Amino acid sequence: MKISEIMEKMIAFSKGNIHDINHFMCVWTYAKTIGELENLDQETQYILEVAAITHDIACPFCREKYGNTNGKYQEKEGMPIVKEFLADTGMSEAQIERVAYLVGHHHTLKDIEGIDYQILIEADYIVNAYESEYSKENIENFIEKVMKTDSGKRITREVFCL
Repeated sequence: MKISEIMEKMIAFSKGNIHDINHFMCVWTYAKTIGELENLDQETQYILEVAAITHDIACPFCREKYGNTNGKYQEKEGMPIVKEFLADTGMSEAQIERVAYLVGHHHTLKDIEGIDYQILIEADYIVNAYESEYSKENIENFIEKVMKTDSGKRITREVFCL
């Protein structure tokens, strides 16, 4: 399934929640851009983009079950939801497993394994930083301590005029 088709499917899944839709579209845009600037191979880029689109797939369920979208709840609940969501996309089992892993770890900033994981963390942070109005000090600290890609660092500095 093409990225645009997965995007359309995720928009429908979001049932008109404009905040959620805008969030994953922004994260996808940053992830796509950073991935391309970092010259990812086609397979890794595809996995990254699908993960960026679906990374917060558990948010509606978490709001209903827990009354909030705490990151740990998203990680726990997101893995089975995303596997079911992607089951009819024609993606291989290995691709779906990798996306599920990324969705299930996108708030875990330690033991980041893989460039797709790293870029998803960076892209989601950029969007969260402006949505939640993080301080410049917080952003600079994240750039120095967590970000690894040159492209992610450059873009973050440009977005926040650092």
